[in-house]
Amino acid sequence: MRLLSTLLSIVYIAVIFLWADSPVVSDLAPFNPYSLLHIPLYGILTMLLTFSFIPFKLKRKDSMTQRAKVPMTQLPNNSMTQLTYSRLFIPGIIALTVAIGDEIHQSFIPTRDASVTDVLLDAVGIVLMFFLIVQLSDRIS
Repeated sequence: MRLLSTLLSIVYIAVIFLWADSPVVSDLAPFNPYSLLHIPLYGILTMLLTFSFIPFKLKRKDSMTQRAKVPMTQLPNNSMTQLTYSRLFIPGIIALTVAIGDEIHQSFIPTRDASVTDVLLDAVGIVLMFFLIVQLSDRIS
């Protein structure tokens, strides 16, 4: 899973940079008020990067049902919130660096311009994805 996520992350980043000068961007402009598509774009990148750095294992259904019978106070405290807040830092920094790099790259493209607002929207996507990952992992673990 980690290798696949890493490869998908690399391809995804390449597509972000390659599409900066693509007619696809201008075709999407009517569907992108206030550049709000930056939020899911960088949320997905953050998810891929997080899966590249943090191993996730899916639990079997029967182990989940047995676990539900044990009181919460007796469960081992191995939730993601305890283990990975610091491990989310690296994917977050990489995603934010890609966002800044993409805006710098766009400043050199004649039909595009760089925007601090876009970087802020990218950061919103990054933070929202971290929130979602932590919430989902707490429910799984």
